[in-house]
Amino acid sequence: MSPYVCDPIEKPIDAQVTLPGSKSITNRALVASALADGDSLLTDALLADDTRLMMGVLRNLGIAVTVDEGDRTIEVTGCRGIIPACEGALECGNAGTVMRFSTALVALGQGRYELDGVERMRERPIDPLVDVLQALGVGVDYIGDPGFPPIAVYAGGLRGGHVSFHSPRSTQFTSALLLAAPYARGDVFIEVTGHVPSVPYLKLTTAVMDQFGVPVVEQYEEGSLKFIVETPQRYRGTSYAVEPDASAATYFLAAPAVAGGRVTVKGLGTESLQGDACFVDVLERMGCSVERSRSELTVRAPAGGDRLRGIDVNLGNMPDVAQTLAVVALFADGPTVIRNIENLRVKETDRISALARELTKLGADVEELSDGLVITPPERVVEAAVDTYGDHRMAMSFALAGLRCPGLKINNPECCAKTFPDFFEHWERMEATAR
Repeated sequence: MSPYVCDPIEKPIDAQVTLPGSKSITNRALVASALADGDSLLTDALLADDTRLMMGVLRNLGIAVTVDEGDRTIEVTGCRGIIPACEGALECGNAGTVMRFSTALVALGQGRYELDGVERMRERPIDPLVDVLQALGVGVDYIGDPGFPPIAVYAGGLRGGHVSFHSPRSTQFTSALLLAAPYARGDVFIEVTGHVPSVPYLKLTTAVMDQFGVPVVEQYEEGSLKFIVETPQRYRGTSYAVEPDASAATYFLAAPAVAGGRVTVKGLGTESLQGDACFVDVLERMGCSVERSRSELTVRAPAGGDRLRGIDVNLGNMPDVAQTLAVVALFADGPTVIRNIENLRVKETDRISALARELTKLGADVEELSDGLVITPPERVVEAAVDTYGDHRMAMSFALAGLRCPGLKINNPECCAKTFPDFFEHWERMEATAR
């Protein structure tokens, strides 16, 4: 696969951008619509590797899913909470949401289901979810290494009860159980204690559940989150519009910080369900100006040619923006410290170590912390070939450096297909406003 060769822009950007739908919302909505009574139509849905894997799982379970590629819509015929297939070999690739959500989903079935993924997925933990499913009466065996996929689920439905997660490395475990819980035989009480990363993703899950007709009782306190899913409840088929992907939006919103000018992202505003929409607050702290409305976000470069400021920031609530910020930090005045992102070590790659290696290639002085990074920018970003480790966010974030660095190459750009297949086409349209 040929590397993507970046071509620095010549003047400030002035772009309005419309982006694909959220991966996180699309996959949550797919699970809810699959279990629902009646048909659902997901509009502006994301059609990418991760969502296609989720749709593949549903089809293998006997649930009808129809896609209109041109209109970016997905129609799902709900199974009324009764999984049609009594067995299945389910391929989850390297998609954490697909592996975790599908594990809880098949627990509602009647039979044996195997779930597996790529080699990296076999290094990503699943035992916190397995432990709580076993506590709710589900049989689960590890086919390979204990604690990791592949697994076999011996399903006979979920009984209700009280379960807990302590300092989970991913909120996807909790979200997976929440999505399946309305179809348990009794009320499900979930408690999450200790350090909890990415709390906004839990609020995203309960918001999607509510849109499909299942309210959740939820309480958020420091060090203790509580959820009660009363049963019986059923999702209702509905027409659901998926908002643009806030994580993908961060690359475009950060472009003016690196290269000057302004960028507006349409369809993503102050009412977004996604925590990563708050990345504009981080850019504002660095010296950019931000305009917010219900339906769009605009970021402008620091006024008067001022340089960006290095900052010390806790990204525990939005760790997926860490790669974006790390590349922006190359162009700041002074060090940037990124904290509380330890869970990035169990993503598509160990993102903390990968960032440290690649930023160093570009001339930065990088200190790798157990839960983050200290990035001291170079006097000048130097030309390099950036490795992406099969991680879509590595490829997309380092495109930002290419706005300023001649000859920068991004290896394996095709990995963007995981969540944003035509990322570089969108990127080049934005760049064209500065040619």
